[in-house]
Amino acid sequence: MQYNKVEISGVSTADLKTLSEEEKRQLLIKVRNGDKGAREELIKGNLRLVLSVLQKFTGSKESPDDLFQVGVVGLIKAIDNFNTDLDVRFSTYAVPMILGEVRRHIRDNRPMRVSRSLRDLAYKAMQTRERFIASNQREPTIDEVAKAIGEKRAEVVAALESVTDPLSLYEPVYTDGGDALYIVDQVGDDYDDRSWIDELTVKDAISALRPREKNILFLRFFRGRTQVEVAKEIGISQAQVSRLEKSALDKIRSQL
Repeated sequence: MQYNKVEISGVSTADLKTLSEEEKRQLLIKVRNGDKGAREELIKGNLRLVLSVLQKFTGSKESPDDLFQVGVVGLIKAIDNFNTDLDVRFSTYAVPMILGEVRRHIRDNRPMRVSRSLRDLAYKAMQTRERFIASNQREPTIDEVAKAIGEKRAEVVAALESVTDPLSLYEPVYTDGGDALYIVDQVGDDYDDRSWIDELTVKDAISALRPREKNILFLRFFRGRTQVEVAKEIGISQAQVSRLEKSALDKIRSQL
């Protein structure tokens, strides 16, 4: 599925406009004041963002046109619900909204049958998540979602997993200009005689990290925080979190 220089849903992707952050901010303020023209301009100026999100679904059997249209729906929801009073980039808020809309579309059209009660709970959790993002401009934790809908954490996790498409072991989970880290890299092998040696090596590598690097890895990979959440929690920028995380992973990888 290629989106670089094609026509998708009647839109030539080679001619799409790109807005600066300041242009987005000014248009969002106008949208908040009811300017429909600014809303239309903002939609057209962020179609490239929709296309960049759709790159995550290159292996999907869904029609590219359908996914694009669904992604635009997510973009429109992001525009209509974005809070201009908060110091958050629009793309940071819009990407999860677009992803959620596309994933919901794919789930609704999947052949595997899931019980109605489990599916209803999953959709209730996802709707709660979207409302939380709209109000707080960040991703909620599973505990926050479970508390908001009055369900147990384990039940919410099970419901969300029941409507999640299976991933390939070679799905990249981390990359920042270097070698990608794949799911298969994080899967243990109980029959590997070297597993206990590798575990000791990893522990030694982590112990050699600086306190801030250890804290970032703990929050990211053990607490499931996003880089934006980690940045807010420890008081630095998301870009700094990204650099420190990459540096820490590179140090650990060099020990292996």
